[in-house]
Amino acid sequence: MRRTLSSASALLTLFAAASLVVLVALPVAFILAQATFPDFARGSLAGAFSRAGLVVEDPRLLTQTRNTLLLAASVMLGCLVFGLPIGVLRGLFRVPGARLWDVVFLIPFLIPPFIAAIAWMMTLQPRGYLFQLVGFDLGRQLFTFAGVAFVMTLNLFPLVYFAVSRSLEGVGGRFAAAARVSGAGPTRAFLLITLPLSAPGVAASLLIVFAMSIEEFGTPAALASRTGFEVLVTGIYTRLSDFPIDLNGAALGSVILMALVLAAFFVQNWVATRRSYVAQTGKPANLDKVELGVWTAPALILFALVAAIGVVVPLAAIVATSFMGTIAGGLSWDNLDARHYQPIFRAGGRAAQALVTSGWLAAATAFATAAIGAAVAVAVVRGQGRARQAMDALSVLPNAIPAIVLAVGVILAWNSPFLPVTLYGSTAILLVAYAAILLPYPIRYAVARLRQIGPSLDDAARVAGASQAQTLVHVLLPLMAPSLVAAMMLVFAIASRELVASIMLAPAGVRTVGTFIFSQFEQGSVQTGMAMSAIAIAVTSSILLAVNLWLARRGGAFSG
Repeated sequence: MRRTLSSASALLTLFAAASLVVLVALPVAFILAQATFPDFARGSLAGAFSRAGLVVEDPRLLTQTRNTLLLAASVMLGCLVFGLPIGVLRGLFRVPGARLWDVVFLIPFLIPPFIAAIAWMMTLQPRGYLFQLVGFDLGRQLFTFAGVAFVMTLNLFPLVYFAVSRSLEGVGGRFAAAARVSGAGPTRAFLLITLPLSAPGVAASLLIVFAMSIEEFGTPAALASRTGFEVLVTGIYTRLSDFPIDLNGAALGSVILMALVLAAFFVQNWVATRRSYVAQTGKPANLDKVELGVWTAPALILFALVAAIGVVVPLAAIVATSFMGTIAGGLSWDNLDARHYQPIFRAGGRAAQALVTSGWLAAATAFATAAIGAAVAVAVVRGQGRARQAMDALSVLPNAIPAIVLAVGVILAWNSPFLPVTLYGSTAILLVAYAAILLPYPIRYAVARLRQIGPSLDDAARVAGASQAQTLVHVLLPLMAPSLVAAMMLVFAIASRELVASIMLAPAGVRTVGTFIFSQFEQGSVQTGMAMSAIAIAVTSSILLAVNLWLARRGGAFSG
């Protein structure tokens, strides 16, 4: 059946296209324009590319780029060391408490990287928690390049763990078993059969780690600045926060950062499509796993060691600090005090205002991105013509653009003399930035769900006399609802503690959870900052758990 474009469909497509242009295309265009025209922020198009040479001439920019690449490569290696062994064990062997370990290794994703970095500072700094407990002082090791890479590794290694374990689980052990029957030893069978079959997933996870390391702001801001080790994200922030403001330098740094992340995603796609590691059989993989036998205890010790380093230590440091009366008092029962939680719940206080502001901003972002995501999904999946291809490309672009780059683009776009009106300087600008950063989640969820819904349902509704608008409201939206709700909860959880866009765009007097925590640490009120962090982590964990349980009851699973 050939569909004619109704007015409702045209309005939906127009809404989707306009949202993508405002939230994604506009910030990226202004970054590129500022990098091209040095005086673009003043309304001048003179001197095109006159400062482009700074990309190869500015020693500071070159150093930041080199440090960024070096740090990302080191974190990739670290994630491989931490995640590969336990991932292989989880994927091929029957590990006691396997599902519990999966939950444990999800926790690093729930701890904001900036908070995790502060927790490690409290643990390893001179006379920190480690010194108080066992007498070791590792402060010199923490405030080094290796220390920064170590902390970032602990935030990201679960990506490799889950990719390796799921890839090997999908491959199963029957191909390796067939190789063993043909005379191959266990090591040879693993290297020549099992590992190549899981290589695309492992390579993809490492490239995602690379991309996330490049754009990570929290850990370098907390640790790298103390070591004199500058990366692109901290350099961009410094250019926009220190006087004199260097918009052109920030734009050039953003272009370099954007190019690096885009290159990583292109490499990931190339790796995934270059060679096909496919088992030529329609039979499902053998999910019967090998018993560990005498290696059960060593395997559990390895899992426990990784969990202790990556999960228990930072969480314990966060909770301990939040209940500490004074930092100088150290770890002692006499120094236990819950008074740092009191300001957070005091009506009218700055902490309570931050919680309220982050709450309504996160809720508004969740609803706004869900509405845009549904519109884009319908336009992309059910629409026709080149417009839907352009929208599809724009919808995935924020996945490959670091949050700090989008924040820079929002500043340049909404602070431009070309605009007759602007949201810059109002709380609404945070909503725009949050939506731009988090828009890919509901779009991807909605698109994936809508592709599973055959067009025959649309045809049936139209035959029954429903208009296109009625088909959308009464057929498609209810079917997309579970995926959209899951995406909304994820967006709410992330937006409620967002840091990068908040510290760059929050108007004077407006505080969010992220900026409140950041300011508390800068002012030396570490305990109050950690108390707010503990609350943020508890809220995020509760939301994700509730969504997971809700979807499980509906026969789905939330995969984050």
